[in-house]
Formats: sequence, C-alpha cells, structure tokens
Amino acid sequence: MEILEILGYFGALIIGVVLGLIGGGGSILTVPVLVYLLAINPVTATAYSLFVVGASALVGAFKNMQKKLVDFRTAIVFSIPAFIAVYATRKYMVPAIPESLFSIGGFEITKNIGIMLFFAIIMILASVSMIRENGKKKADSEKISYNYPLIIIEGIVVGVLTGIVGAGGGFLIIPALVLLAKLPMKKAVATSLLIIAIKSLIGFIGDVQNMNIDWIFLAIFTGLSMVGMFVGIYLNKFIDGKKLKKGFGWFVLLMGVYIIWAEIS
Repeated sequence: MEILEILGYFGALIIGVVLGLIGGGGSILTVPVLVYLLAINPVTATAYSLFVVGASALVGAFKNMQKKLVDFRTAIVFSIPAFIAVYATRKYMVPAIPESLFSIGGFEITKNIGIMLFFAIIMILASVSMIRENGKKKADSEKISYNYPLIIIEGIVVGVLTGIVGAGGGFLIIPALVLLAKLPMKKAVATSLLIIAIKSLIGFIGDVQNMNIDWIFLAIFTGLSMVGMFVGIYLNKFIDGKKLKKGFGWFVLLMGVYIIWAEIS
C-alpha cells in the first residue's frame, strides 16, 4: 500500500471527525481526498462522495430525530425538488458534459478539470460561510413559517450543485432553512442533515445505473468516515466548535485555492 493510499484512508477518518466535531463541512474534503490521494477519476469521486456524505448525514439525522430537533415538514418540502434535481443531474446532466469543454490559449479545459475547478469555487464559497460569524441567531421560541416557492427553488439549486460536485451543500441549506422557513439554528442544522442524506443517497442511485461501483472500497471508506464521526462527536464535548469551524473554514479556503492552482498548472 502506497503512502498516498494510506493518507487517503486516513483522510476518510478525518472527514468523519470534522463532521462529528462541527456538524458539517467535512464532506467538502471527500472529493479532494478521493481525487488527489486515492487517484480516483473526478466524476467517480463525486459519485462516491454522494454515498459517503449521504450515509454519514443519515447517522447524524437519526441522532437528531431522537432529540426531536428535525422539522419533517420543512425537510419534505425542501427534499422533494432537491432529490429530483440531484438524481436528474447525476443520471443525465453529468454524463452529457462533453470530455472537452473549451480551450484558452492552447490550454484545454476538460470535463475532469472543469468539475474540479467548479468544486474549488464551491469550496471557497463554503469556506467564506464558515469563516464569517453570523451574530444574529433565531430564538428557539420564534414561530416557524414557510416561504414555499423560495424553499422549492432553493431545493432545486442545491440539488443541481450537489449533483455536480458531490458535496452535501449544508452551507447553502442551513441559511435557507433559517431565512425561508424561519427555523431556529439548532433545528436548521438538524433538519439539513436529513435533507442532505435523502438527496445525496438518491443522487447516488443515478450513478449506480451509469458506472461500475467498487463497493468494497466504498464500504471501507464510508466505514472509516463513520468511525471518525463518532470520534468527532466524543471530542466535541472538549473542543470549542465555533473556533474550530472558523479554523476549518480557513483550511477549506486554502484547499480551494490549491485545487485551482493544481488544475490550471
């Protein structure tokens, strides 16, 4: 086993630890770990990422259901357009992207490079949302209300983005639930995990029909991520999550910049 492969499996563990510690964000590391450490094709990596993210989020969602933090009505309204969009994106849009997109001064932007550059932009946007402090939090007593048209539109947008890059999209979902469904922050985080689980796993079904899946590898990688998640949940009792989230945001920003540099150089 090569050193990069060992680092790749260790990366699976770290992804889970980050998810357990800060409740999100770890999934944004899944594609870079699969592509740069385990040498997996970017299209396949985004598919595997959907499964890893979906399975991990499902574990978190069940834990939150036990605490009665999940708002099922909001989850259903958001999830239906999101999973239709992510399934259609994985089954029809991603396979339809041409292998050669365009050229700039003799430099060819291929499908794989395009996906990684788009992923890097999403990483940078995610990092900004993690770094910025949102001082205004909704009170738990505030009445929940629903802006259905905007929730549905947001569900479609998040579904398409998830389908292309294979990340959970929590950094888009949580603000949407707070602003559009008026959910308190704790409920928004808990509900977002259920939404992420549903749309990611249904999106992955679109890939099962299009590509050969290495189920043994995927089970090992996901299993390590799950172990890491429980380690992270345990460590969460001793570490300040807010400071950690900000520090992780800066790390994700650097990763996004690195991916852009690596792909265009």
